[in-house]
Amino acid sequence: MTGIVALDRNQGWIARQAMLVRRFALGVMPVAILLGQSPASAEAVVPEKSRAMTAAELYMIFRDKTWEWENGAGRMQDEGRIFRAWSQSETGVTWAEGRWTLNDHGQLCLRAVWHSQEAAARDTTCFSHRILDNTIYQKREPAGDWYVFKHARPMADDEFKKLVSEDLVGARLPLVQRLVTTQAKSKTDGVRPQTEANELGGMQ
Repeated sequence: MTGIVALDRNQGWIARQAMLVRRFALGVMPVAILLGQSPASAEAVVPEKSRAMTAAELYMIFRDKTWEWENGAGRMQDEGRIFRAWSQSETGVTWAEGRWTLNDHGQLCLRAVWHSQEAAARDTTCFSHRILDNTIYQKREPAGDWYVFKHARPMADDEFKKLVSEDLVGARLPLVQRLVTTQAKSKTDGVRPQTEANELGGMQ
């Protein structure tokens, strides 16, 4: 019996790895990868007295905010709880549209379909939040490390500082969508969309 359980677990792990490889092969860049791992220096031990943030508290932080990433941005629109994003990577550009959700267990989830020049794939990325004395801790689920998302006295390098009111997605998204379509066509025709890439600010 033990051998069978171990085999099932191993097969499950292989299936998850295959799915991840497939996503990379499709050129789809989920938000979890965009945000990357938290720096080792930022890892934190969450105090036992901290509590999960409520949906209302998270709503006040994330509504109508754009989360700036190193290679893209995600917009959490209040109306309709719509989530839209774009990103760039070595394989090209991608864009996403879906919804952002909250719960009273301290979780923010970004559920969207990511589109690349080769395919589209659904991805859900969730972040847990806990708070104590106005210091907010964040962790990417399921395997991320806890880190200080916002210090009681906000610091310049807080991830919280990357949430801005300006919509950095809406105006750019149509261009990204057109570029993805052009890239898909170029894969068939063998023509590289250089003009489009320059127009988007150096994206390849």
